[in-house]
Amino acid sequence: MVANRLSGPGFFGVASLTHPQNIGSVSLRSRQPKDTALIRLNYLQSEVDMQKLVTGIKLLRKLFETSGFDEFRGEELAPGIDVTSDEALVAYVRDACDSVYHPVGTCKMGTDPMAVVDPELRVHGVEGLRVVDASIMLTLTTGNTNALTIAIGEKAADLIKVAGYSQQRPLAIAKH
Repeated sequence: MVANRLSGPGFFGVASLTHPQNIGSVSLRSRQPKDTALIRLNYLQSEVDMQKLVTGIKLLRKLFETSGFDEFRGEELAPGIDVTSDEALVAYVRDACDSVYHPVGTCKMGTDPMAVVDPELRVHGVEGLRVVDASIMLTLTTGNTNALTIAIGEKAADLIKVAGYSQQRPLAIAKH
């Protein structure tokens, strides 16, 4: 790992795609509930996405070459000063690229045929099941998904409370 090569102060920049063109999928492997889902992320499948990352690396290098970084700049650890051609940068991105762990959009909310959940987060065709996480977001936000996911959870809590009051079902509690 790069972090183990040198110790002491340093800085880094990251080229990140907040609106990638790639589209992944999540589907059932089988009808067996214990079988894991099939998850296809399709990272870096779009040439446009790849070129945006390569351009981002080039822009970061230009930024770090400005005089404002003179007293802080040291050796470039990654991708390294010898990695300059577009082909070499593409190879670096394919080798080093990682997720920011904020997947969204696997359970579209809406009323159209592609929607998985309705506007009250209920799964179409499955009584008593709601999806309450970032998967209902149609697209990735530019900022961190945490705040929106909390808001979705708060809204779901309100919807569940209202639904519970309107159904007036007694709470079932199992004693052990």
